[in-house]
Amino acid sequence: MTLDPAVLARAQFGANITFHILFPTITIALAWILLFFKVQSNRTGESHWMQAYGFWVKVFALTFALGVVSGVTMSFQFGTNWPGFMETVGNVAGPMLAYEVLTAFFLEATFLAVMLFGQKRVSNRMHTVATLLVAAGTTFSAFWILALNSWMQTPAGFEMVNGKAMVLDWFEVIFNPSFPYRLAHMLLACGLTGAFLVAGVSAWQWRKGQRTPAVAAALRTGATLAAVLIPIQIMAGDMHGLNTFEHQPQKVAAMEGVWNTEKGAPLLLFAIPDEKTRSNHFEVPVPNVASLILTHDPEGEIRGLNEFVGEHPPVLPVFWGFRVMVGVGLLMLAVSWLAVWRLWRKPTLQAALSPLTLRLLVAMTFSGWVATVAGWYVTEMGRQPYLVSGVLRTADAISSVPPTMVLSTLVAYILIYLGLIAAYVSTVFYLAGKQGVSKPAAALSEKGAHHAHA
Repeated sequence: MTLDPAVLARAQFGANITFHILFPTITIALAWILLFFKVQSNRTGESHWMQAYGFWVKVFALTFALGVVSGVTMSFQFGTNWPGFMETVGNVAGPMLAYEVLTAFFLEATFLAVMLFGQKRVSNRMHTVATLLVAAGTTFSAFWILALNSWMQTPAGFEMVNGKAMVLDWFEVIFNPSFPYRLAHMLLACGLTGAFLVAGVSAWQWRKGQRTPAVAAALRTGATLAAVLIPIQIMAGDMHGLNTFEHQPQKVAAMEGVWNTEKGAPLLLFAIPDEKTRSNHFEVPVPNVASLILTHDPEGEIRGLNEFVGEHPPVLPVFWGFRVMVGVGLLMLAVSWLAVWRLWRKPTLQAALSPLTLRLLVAMTFSGWVATVAGWYVTEMGRQPYLVSGVLRTADAISSVPPTMVLSTLVAYILIYLGLIAAYVSTVFYLAGKQGVSKPAAALSEKGAHHAHA
């Protein structure tokens, strides 16, 4: 069997980015949730907010550490597997990666130590400021990484000189046509990932008998944040889709499984796209809905994949990745709204947190990971066959590393990453179990719980 070096290199980078992205999605949101806990403690003087802070800052530190390690590994991929990337667009990518380190990573790494170890060594105000700066650092990091990724999707502000991209306008490079939509969509995805993690772990603690004010406050915070963010994410996703429809129509055609250009295209709830026959099997269509969503006209035209032969992404993974992302998003909407409805409707937490509600929240603990990874697969596979849309083909950036070496390291990466993910999840729940049982919170009234969350 012949090993395709391009496929292996893409699989290796995909394994690395899949593992890495799990952790920034949590740290970006969790830093702001920690700041909320800190501000609530300062405002109310109630100790349970700092108890919640004390637990979740440990989870933040653990997550941050894994994110840094996996990020370093991922960065080596550019040199080992994709030398053509930096050779061609390094004048754009290099500075933006450097800006991310200078403006974001150093900020996070420096003040994380104050968050973890400085509470009794610095003033309360300085500790709060440190938490704010770490939260700002995580968001700056997302800003620069999303700016670069968006430029790779919709490049602007440059010209090609002797086969190399030369920057003409940094403002256009950074604020390229898809950047605002991708940044908003990703930050909201991070918020939902963090919210469901906090709500899910807190629900697990509640089921295990840890019915303390700290657990109750964290659970309410996570569930309410998720309920607020998910409809905003749906609207942001719609705007992002319209932007993608304008700038990357072949990606949208793959997402929707549209082979021939047509008006009044249906939304396919289920199908199995087949690139050999260039058709779909077992379609379950809803007439005109795809056109309605993408053009806001039930008879609007969608360009089909057959207009982009040799220039469109692999259809099956993009088609189903999109449906997994949307499906998990709808589950997020249902579960978070159910939880918040019960929390506000019932007079006590004990009554609100029924066994079913708790089970659903626990089951959704890492749902943000599933939706985020599915969305990234749609984004990254949807750009193929290009690394930089219309500028650099994936096949032209590949290294000459022997395929057998790439395969062996790919297997090693996957085994190590699976072990680390299992260790991370088990450690989070181990730390959650170590919090212990203290003052009961089950009898908190709705009025009191509302005051604690306000």
